[in-house]
Amino acid sequence: MTDLTAQKRMAAEVLDVGDIRAEEPKGNSRGRARERQEKRAYGHRKGQGSRKGTAGGRENEKDKWASSIRAQRTKLRELRDDGTITRSRYRELYDKASGGEFDSVADIERTIEGEN
Repeated sequence: MTDLTAQKRMAAEVLDVGDIRAEEPKGNSRGRARERQEKRAYGHRKGQGSRKGTAGGRENEKDKWASSIRAQRTKLRELRDDGTITRSRYRELYDKASGGEFDSVADIERTIEGEN
């Protein structure tokens, strides 16, 4: 078996080039994937025909609940602090929100508006 290192060195001298190295293997380009991600950030390419998982698989139910209840509790705190609702009314609404009575912050606001 011949010494490949010596052969490479000789070839480099003859061809008048630096080190001869194996080329890096080409990988898969992420360019198209990045384009798709950019469009999806705007809400494009997310239609019914592009979906494979269930709704709960695409957006975790627990995370959805956490996000919703945090917004509702923050709004209730603001209303209590600026005097729109009393402390006792705040507690009532807080407990209802925790029990899933309200779908959104707008739902809480409608409930309060309906009373006044």
